[in-house]
Amino acid sequence: MVTIADVARAAGVSISTVSYVMSGKRTISQETQDRVTQAIADLEYSPHASARSLASRSTNVIGLQAPLRSGVDVHVVMQIVGGVVTEARANHYDILLLTGDDAAGLSHAARASMVDGLLVMDIESNDPRIQTLEGLEIPSVLIGLPAGADSLVCVDFDFEAAGRLAAERLAELGHRRIALFGAPAEVMDRHTSYADRLMRGFLDGCDEHGLVGSVHACPSGAEAGAVVDAVLNADAELTGILIHNEGALPHIAARLNATDGPAAAREPAVIALCPAEMAQAVAGLADSIAIPAEQIGAAAADALRALLAHQNPGKVLLLPPTLASRVG
Repeated sequence: MVTIADVARAAGVSISTVSYVMSGKRTISQETQDRVTQAIADLEYSPHASARSLASRSTNVIGLQAPLRSGVDVHVVMQIVGGVVTEARANHYDILLLTGDDAAGLSHAARASMVDGLLVMDIESNDPRIQTLEGLEIPSVLIGLPAGADSLVCVDFDFEAAGRLAAERLAELGHRRIALFGAPAEVMDRHTSYADRLMRGFLDGCDEHGLVGSVHACPSGAEAGAVVDAVLNADAELTGILIHNEGALPHIAARLNATDGPAAAREPAVIALCPAEMAQAVAGLADSIAIPAEQIGAAAADALRALLAHQNPGKVLLLPPTLASRVG
């Protein structure tokens, strides 16, 4: 049986330091925490059964890993976090926010009995954290839908269906060449689950309706206007647009409404995929598809609550998209 002394030896620290890292009762440098956490993971250390029984009584705390990576829209992330917090508090749970983006923090929080369960955000299509989560003794819920997570519960918005719905709507409005202006390049390069699924649904919808579709990574901020101009200049027949980039949305909409740009003579139809209040603040949209960010967070927290109560919430819960139309 692996002991705390083995962990201390592997990490090159004292037994008391290992204890403090696990309990969080003293401030330990990040470098030392990382060494201890890695040693715990490498040795697959768990405290002695009787000590663990005392330490692992319900903490009424949920760990929420919400990494703020490059390209991620903080506004939407915080709406999801707000939904998690509201639902958790309604069920008498507090939240421990984990801002790292790797498995070490998840493993540490679980093995140190700091939390009863874990919620994990910003999921990649092939997420390296899945293997660690599957090996932990506490339940986990992913806010996202990766490949190869058959043993974990996944909750998210149905981005694939949203992409297909947008293509169908643009076809219905008579557009034959359409484009998706999506997440920043770094988000797409990471193969973030929602970006991959939205692109897949959009392109599948184009195929189903005989449309020519293209997908373009788009920076958040004012520089998005130049990307749109370049795409429109390269394709004089492109008239249908789906935007899923909250930071870029107002800038793209303003550029498409400008009288001096390549969109001026086309009157393109624009669909925004974003939280409802953002769409309401942007002029010139044909339609919008609301991302129910707070509901996603609440549904994920409720799924974890069910697991903690030894109930079955189902393996995959995807909130369906709804089109809000502004034109006939």
